[in-house]
Amino acid sequence: MKFFVDTADIEAIRDLAATGLLDGVTTNPSLIAKSGRDFKEVTAEICKLVDGPVSAEVVALDHETMMKEAEVLRKIADNVCIKVPLTVDGLKTCKALTSDGTMVNVTLCFSANQALLAAKAGASFISPFVGRHDDNGFDGMDLIEDIRLIYDNYNFVTEILVASVRHTTHVLQAAKIGADVMTAPPAVIHALFKHVLTDKGIEGFMADWAKTGQSIL
Repeated sequence: MKFFVDTADIEAIRDLAATGLLDGVTTNPSLIAKSGRDFKEVTAEICKLVDGPVSAEVVALDHETMMKEAEVLRKIADNVCIKVPLTVDGLKTCKALTSDGTMVNVTLCFSANQALLAAKAGASFISPFVGRHDDNGFDGMDLIEDIRLIYDNYNFVTEILVASVRHTTHVLQAAKIGADVMTAPPAVIHALFKHVLTDKGIEGFMADWAKTGQSIL
């Protein structure tokens, strides 16, 4: 499963990229707004930090303007992935862009039927929002299972990008189901490293080593 980080925080992205575990980045206008910086400038900087896809979202709601915005965004770097909403106009834009060889991430997916439509429109990625789904009384992971089944039934190449990841259990469940990608905030990715027994083990090793009075260096 590929790991994307969901942030526009340059330092957080640089830190995770240094681990070698980061396969891409997802952003949205809200995340970039928090940085207080220019949208295109931040996107370009992120694209230099990772080799994989960097999702940059259009803000228009009509197909014609989405295409104009996409033209600007995809010129920023070769690894820009245009992010569009799961609407009729969004899928029109998706079809036009993917037919031209541009990566497209279709976002705000909340049903398997929507995911089916996105795959038929040629989406590179579909982003079902599991956390928001959970918030509204549904099981986000049931949605991922349904999409995985449908995509496997018809050999769709669209990758399932599990979004709105709230905790490490979401990551585990997504991996067990066979999601292609997950995107999470930096804090959730860092939490994957943590285990109380690992911490205790390191503490014990360090205490034993200190008693020897030795140094490797």
